[in-house]
Amino acid sequence: MAKRAAVRAPADLTYEQAFQELEAVVRQLEAGEGSLEEALALFERGQLLAARCTELLSVAELKLQQLTSEGGGSVHAVDLEEED
Repeated sequence: MAKRAAVRAPADLTYEQAFQELEAVVRQLEAGEGSLEEALALFERGQLLAARCTELLSVAELKLQQLTSEGGGSVHAVDLEEED
């Protein structure tokens, strides 16, 4: 019997790791092999991974705010989506 790799908590994964695992979960679910219980466990894991990816993207979006310097030395954040 092959050993399974230790499953890491989604909170311990980088965006790339979580997204890669999420892609693998989707492939397994799309293949339709395995029992209903296995599919449900995969779905639950996929939900956790998707939430982790969303969380990390939200943090990255905040970091992408541009600090803009104005006259007088004041600084304010500009949301990049507002720029045309």
